[in-house]
Amino acid sequence: MYESKHQPPLARLNFARRLVKHLTLAAGILLGSLGIGMSGYSYFEQLPWRDAFLNAAMLLGGMGPVDAPHTAGGKIFAGLYALYAGLVFIVTAALIFTPILHRLLHKFHWNERL
Repeated sequence: MYESKHQPPLARLNFARRLVKHLTLAAGILLGSLGIGMSGYSYFEQLPWRDAFLNAAMLLGGMGPVDAPHTAGGKIFAGLYALYAGLVFIVTAALIFTPILHRLLHKFHWNERL
C-alpha cells in the first residue's frame, strides 16, 4: 500500500488522494459507529433520536454519556459501547495520522539515501 524506503516519496497529488481515502474511511467508521450507538440507546433506553445521538457522540468523543442508563440492557449496552468507542477512537486516529507520519519518516529516510 505504501512505498518502500527505496522508492521516492509519493507526489503531492497522490499523497493528497491517499489522505482523502484515509479520512473517508475514518469518517465512515465514525458514522457507522454513531449509528450503532444511536440505535442501541434508542432501543435499550427508549431515548429519542436527538438524545441517543448526543449520548453516542459524547462517548465516541471520549466525554462520556449525558444520560445515565436506567435499564439492565441499557447498562450493558452502554458499557460495551464505551469500550468499543475507545477502540474506534484509537483506530480512527491511526487511520488519519498514518499517511502523514509515513510521509514524514519516508522523507527523512529518503534524504539520507541521497
